[in-house]
Amino acid sequence: MSDSINSPVKHWCEFEFIAKTNTNPNIHIKGNYSYYSAYWDQGFERCVVRYLHEKATTEDKPIDQLYIGNFVSFGAECVIMMGGNQLHRPDWICTFPFDTRSFVVAGDTKIDDACWIGSRAMIMQGVHLGEGVVVAAGSVVTKDVPPYAVVAGVPAQIIKYRFDQDKIEKLLALKLYDLDEKVILKIREQLQGDDVDALALYLSASNPE
Repeated sequence: MSDSINSPVKHWCEFEFIAKTNTNPNIHIKGNYSYYSAYWDQGFERCVVRYLHEKATTEDKPIDQLYIGNFVSFGAECVIMMGGNQLHRPDWICTFPFDTRSFVVAGDTKIDDACWIGSRAMIMQGVHLGEGVVVAAGSVVTKDVPPYAVVAGVPAQIIKYRFDQDKIEKLLALKLYDLDEKVILKIREQLQGDDVDALALYLSASNPE
């Protein structure tokens, strides 16, 4: 597999580690392992992140920020909408963007660790996806999603949780993705299963800190 997107990728299994390719000062990526399955377009920053200015935010000209956790998986052709309301004001008589007064900041967009964004899903401005969220392919997420929820539809609704609430609270308490990346890779066998109690016990016994 290749992590290069200097030109459009040519094979379905090629992907891009977005921390290696991002140049936008308004995109903040935690760690090194979040990736985009960019197998028929020109990559994450060019095709996924829409309407985000390339100039750094300032006090006089604030720009909504995009925060992405580690071990996030972005499916092909998904979209993260940025740039406020894209200069359209539905509360005005005419929605046409005659000038920059049409721009209204929407707030930062946050995608926490270990989320999975399905192909052609859309994340709207100012949304916060909690740890471990799964967004079904083709969904449009218009509001915050709590950790370990699975959402689907237009607009996206919670269809289930990946674990019961007790297990979710245990997972969040473990702060898995605050561990060193090397430690996370060492415990991947324990992560590739559904036994949260066993994972907690293993971490407690091995003291990976």
